Amino acid sequence: MKVQMQAVCTGIKTSKGEFEGRPFDSTTFQLAVDLGQTSSGESIGQVTRPFKLGTSAEFEKWRQYKDSWPQGGVLCDCDFDITAGAGNDSKLVLLGIKPAGKKAA
Repeated sequence: MKVQMQAVCTGIKTSKGEFEGRPFDSTTFQLAVDLGQTSSGESIGQVTRPFKLGTSAEFEKWRQYKDSWPQGGVLCDCDFDITAGAGNDSKLVLLGIKPAGKKAA
């Protein structure tokens, strides 16, 4: 099921290279998400969680923020796919992200 929601992006990392003869190329967005309730107790607040999206080309869309990234992060419009995870859990897959209020690049 596809959903749109806003999240604060606290950082972006790109990785490109080769490891043991295998190429890799990805971008990871750190998004603030609610801790939520677990079977082992309650929680308060948010944590950041990594979401991979695309290749290093995705990082280039954000390069203009490199020297001016706000301390609290950037509010973003995100497109997610919610899929079934292990047990009764659901899994969020990032499909698209852009600064809130801007058109996708």
